[in-house]
Amino acid sequence: MTETVSFGYEQVSPEEKTARVGGVFSNVARKYDIMNDAMSGGMHRLWKDKFVRRVKPQAGEDILDMAGGTGDIAFRMEKSGAQVTVSDINEDMLEVGMGRALKRGIDTLIWSPQNAETLTFPDKHFDAYTIAFGIRNVTDIPTALKEAHRVLRFGGRFFCLEFSTVEWPGLAQAYDVYSERLVPKLGKAIAGDEDSYRYLVESIRRFPDMQNFKRMIGEAGFVQTKVEPIMGGLVAIHSGWKV
Repeated sequence: MTETVSFGYEQVSPEEKTARVGGVFSNVARKYDIMNDAMSGGMHRLWKDKFVRRVKPQAGEDILDMAGGTGDIAFRMEKSGAQVTVSDINEDMLEVGMGRALKRGIDTLIWSPQNAETLTFPDKHFDAYTIAFGIRNVTDIPTALKEAHRVLRFGGRFFCLEFSTVEWPGLAQAYDVYSERLVPKLGKAIAGDEDSYRYLVESIRRFPDMQNFKRMIGEAGFVQTKVEPIMGGLVAIHSGWKV
């Protein structure tokens, strides 16, 4: 890795980024889902529904939902009968997810604290790997992508849902104003944490654009890589296959 990496608009050591990102998500864990609704006007639910439709989980499959935190993607996938392992580096997020699963009467999920860069799962263990709104917070993204490739079986598929670069001119300017000025204020009002949500906005700005991230997925060993923009690139679904 390079000597420094981005933490929002700052350059910090890799170790400091990992620790500070952990602090951000520990701070926001309890209000994370409420804030998702507030920031997206509930649109994140539709994006996640579409994402899971693209993944096409099947009964009998083993699926790793990385950065799965509060369980939103896993709850949607477990209905298929797939065996879903929910992993996150942040145990506070996993605790929220396990509590939500208990309230829903869902007891089929496996919850496993994991660092996306150093997964403890064996090679060729999963049929699919999903990560939604988590890859941009990983300290070493290329290493995490290689780990995703390693733990997938041949024929396995990788799917990533992430904020990206808006390409619609009018929406791009409006979104810039909204995210820079209003999202941190929402964070302060709802979650009592303006700084964490300022970082989350900055992390979106620093994330590679759609084509560059697609290239990174290919460099990790995936083939037939694709990107599907949603709302002009406000968010995007990236995918690839291990063959």
